[in-house]
Amino acid sequence: MYLEINDLSKSFGPKTVVSHMNLSVSEGTILCLLGSSGCGKTTTLQLLGGFLKADEGRILLDGEDITDMEPERRPVSTVFQSYALFPHKTVLENVIYGLKFQGMKKKEAVSRGMEYLELVGLSEYANARIQKISGGQQQRVALARALIVNPKMVLLDEPLSNLDAKLRVRIREEIRQIQKRFGMTMIFVTHDQEEAMALGDQIAIMEEGKVIQHGSPEEIYHHPNSLFVMNFLGKANKFTDQDGREVYVRPEAMRFSENGPLRGKIIKKSFLGALNQYEVDTGTFLVTVMEDSCHERNEGDLVRIQTDMSRICLFESSES
Repeated sequence: MYLEINDLSKSFGPKTVVSHMNLSVSEGTILCLLGSSGCGKTTTLQLLGGFLKADEGRILLDGEDITDMEPERRPVSTVFQSYALFPHKTVLENVIYGLKFQGMKKKEAVSRGMEYLELVGLSEYANARIQKISGGQQQRVALARALIVNPKMVLLDEPLSNLDAKLRVRIREEIRQIQKRFGMTMIFVTHDQEEAMALGDQIAIMEEGKVIQHGSPEEIYHHPNSLFVMNFLGKANKFTDQDGREVYVRPEAMRFSENGPLRGKIIKKSFLGALNQYEVDTGTFLVTVMEDSCHERNEGDLVRIQTDMSRICLFESSES
């Protein structure tokens, strides 16, 4: 594997923030580290970038042990949540800043910097001051600065969290396009489930400093290995089968059907754009069903529901 994290641990005093993490990432992929606040994902990123020293474990990148390597010597670039741009420098000066440490001459650096500004659609802002451009444009400057030094890996620490919803979607699509063009290996930290599933080739879900599931977005969503993962990545209906076991089914794995064995009444309808979400009272429990919004169903309608039995989830033990 291109990136190998072996038994990595980090504590602050008595609190263990990253606990014996093992993770492998293929070259040219985006891995999204996903988890709630305090789960250890940003600390993991700081360990990869060299901004924190690990207590235990090793980090191997392209076969090289970078565990104890200083940040400036690592073939790694980081895009911070705050972008960490220099306000007194122009857009171009920010982009080419790292090239001076590679010994590149000013003329060549400027030429290369303009190429990368063209790539992120900011060539016309080359001489603008950072404080004069928008947040979305600053994010692109930070990305260009990270890419221009030709790193083996790019780390992104919730880089879209300061942007509005519409701009977040646009910028993440641009990040994906740039990543594919350069074949970059990226580690993208986020707490946004939709963002992780839309952007990541792979997702690693963290809880209390540990990776509890790692796989493709489709694998993790459809085949969660725990109730925590299922609930973290979306909604699930809960049932009890004839053997007394708890059974979980995604809302989209349930559909209205004239011959469905489950009967109920729609008590709530929510329009979500392409889909409608329905809450159905069966008399003993509530069921959530998702359906194409072109269908006309209303609160108070009596319905029957069919479950796709191939998509039910069972877990060995119940979790709170």
